Amino acid sequence: MREPENRDWTEQETAQHMAEQVCLGFQAHDRKRRDEAVEAFATVDALQFQHVDTETATHAATAYVAALWAKDDVEVDHMADGEIDDDDLIEADWEPVREKFRERASILGMNPRYAELSTTAWRNHKTGRDYWTPIQRAQVIELRAAMSDEEYPHKPRYGQSGFGPEAARYALAVELHDMHTDRHWQQAMDVMVPYFEAILEAHD
Repeated sequence: MREPENRDWTEQETAQHMAEQVCLGFQAHDRKRRDEAVEAFATVDALQFQHVDTETATHAATAYVAALWAKDDVEVDHMADGEIDDDDLIEADWEPVREKFRERASILGMNPRYAELSTTAWRNHKTGRDYWTPIQRAQVIELRAAMSDEEYPHKPRYGQSGFGPEAARYALAVELHDMHTDRHWQQAMDVMVPYFEAILEAHD
């Protein structure tokens, strides 16, 4: 397990740090603070993707942030009187977003379907459609890369159509993010700690 620089943390403390940073990354995006978003997501990627070095992890995080900003640009281009036209946005050109997710997938050696699924998820998230299915499918791909385990999730018997507890946690964290209160942000962090614990345990 790659330890945070100059820190002697337990696995749980590292997971808590990662959960805090991923939430800070999304908060920085909400506040249009791009450099802060890159820094936060790069911290997480450097710890969750053990098969790449820190510089490569930073490139992957930068691509992720670029995808979020490209998403914002598409949304702004399809606003009228301060409101997004959902039908218009669905038909918009989302290739700039897809391209950046594709770049992230390539950097980290992930299944390229990650790009299409992530793009669909964020498009549907903005337009009131089913985003939770594609976002969990995308996270399964990301989790498999982070864990170096193409068989994730290892569900013992029933519920095989599900995406595993970690992917479900990620979708729940997005739901909590959408509430935009301090209480829900704390809940999102708490939800994500076991997500990162599972990744760190897979590194052992």
